[in-house]
Parts: sequence; C-alpha cells; structure tokens
Amino acid sequence: MHFISQELEDYIEQHSEKEPALLAALNKETYQKILLPRMLSGHFQGRVLSMLAKLIRPVNILEIGTYTGYSALCLCEGMQENGVLHTIDIKEELIDFQRKHFDKSPWGKQIIQHLGAATEIIPNLEVKFDLVFIDADKENYINYFEMIVPKMNKGGIILSDNVLWSGKVLEPLNPKDVSTKVLLEYNALLKNDPRVETVLLPIRDGLTVSRVL
Repeated sequence: MHFISQELEDYIEQHSEKEPALLAALNKETYQKILLPRMLSGHFQGRVLSMLAKLIRPVNILEIGTYTGYSALCLCEGMQENGVLHTIDIKEELIDFQRKHFDKSPWGKQIIQHLGAATEIIPNLEVKFDLVFIDADKENYINYFEMIVPKMNKGGIILSDNVLWSGKVLEPLNPKDVSTKVLLEYNALLKNDPRVETVLLPIRDGLTVSRVL
C-alpha cells in the first residue's frame, strides 16, 4: 500500500536521483517475468536505500530477503571498496535471476548469495555488520532482530521494511493475522529496546531505521 497519491509519488521520483540504468532494466524484467513484482523496492525506495548506504559507508552488509536483487544493488552503491554484501533468500528459483543482474554490476564478486531459511543461516555468519536490511517473512522479524543485534557493530543501522503493513497496524487485529500481530510487537520492540534508537519513516509501506547503541 502507498500512503500518498500517485501524482505525489511521480513528483517525488521526478525530484529525486534518477534510477540507474541497470536497476531500471532489473525493475522492468522483474515486472515482465517474476511473480509478485510489487515486492520490488522500486525507484524511490531504492534511492533512499542507496542514500542511506552512502551515508553509512558500510563494509559488511546483510540483506534478509533478496527477491530479484534490486535492493541489494541499491545498498551496494554505498558499500566501501573492500565491502561484502550477504543476501539471504529461500526461493531457489530466483538464484540465477539474481546472479545475472549482480554480475552486470560492479559488485558482482562482492555479493554472496545464501539459499535457505535466514533463521538457520544468520547464526552461522561470523561477521560483524554495519548495515542490515530486513525485508522477508514478517512472522520472523523479531527473531531476525534478536539474531542480528549481537552481530552489529556499534553505530550500525538496521533497516526494516513494510512496518506499516498496508495500514493494518491501525486496524482491529484479526486473531488469525499472524503477520500483523508480529509487526505490532516488532514496532513496539524497536521503540522500547534500549539497544537501539529508532525512527519510523512513512516511505512506501513503512521503513524503520534503527541505530545500534
């Protein structure tokens, strides 16, 4: 869900940095060939991710939820020359599609793909991260956060996507809606956890920026 009009969204994109050609091609091919293309970050959010990464200048990045690789490439734009991005996804059918576009970028050799459940992969990553982007199954957001915090460098940034969940966070909770229930708990956790300071931005479906103290 988008919370502003299409006209305003168009204006915002027109007055933000242009979408790089590689990402524009990936965007187009995702919509042509891949199921649920609206999962892709897209031009504006992609430029936000790129800008945040450039401000942070991370060496080690973790992405939970690769999809077609658009957001990974945006984050790589701010990565230091010796940096590495680890990206995790459970969908084997997207691995080759992701790799094709990664290898067209300047960062192909610096992007490590992990296939499988993030809850099983994260504990085995012996890396301290400067930047993490969580954009996967909402039911595990709290689990991901608890696994990630001990692996963060001080001052590191955790980005969490879809935290407004199409506005469902304000609606009466359906007891069967596990995703919304967990997101409500997750948003409260980020607000109150003394290990982080957090701001929730109304970008697309909600993007939380949490700085590790």
